[in-house]
Amino acid sequence: MIKKKIRKIDTQKRHKRVRLKIEGTAERPRLAVFRSNKHIYAQVIDDTKGLTLASAGTVESVFKAEMNNGGNVEASKVIGKLIAQRAKEKGINKVVFDRGGNLYHGRIAAVADAARENGIEF
Repeated sequence: MIKKKIRKIDTQKRHKRVRLKIEGTAERPRLAVFRSNKHIYAQVIDDTKGLTLASAGTVESVFKAEMNNGGNVEASKVIGKLIAQRAKEKGINKVVFDRGGNLYHGRIAAVADAARENGIEF
């Protein structure tokens, strides 16, 4: 139980540290990824206006039609592809990647790689 709390606190510390350096603008918004045990979410955010420009998550009905488990690497690849498509529809090609305090590994890296493969630069 204590290890979980310490790990969560460490993730929160890393997230604060990352957010001091990363800021999304209108020209280059922030691609923020949030990971839970069962789901993964991605948002393209313009921090200057405080607007979410595009979002995708494993809780959406579009995703659930394709897959039933949202807590694995395959699901993360689908979300990366989906967020890239939605960002391109809005005319967004370049973003700043915000890993949300998580290590760039596994599901976080899968979202990033899938977004890159579908035309988003970062």
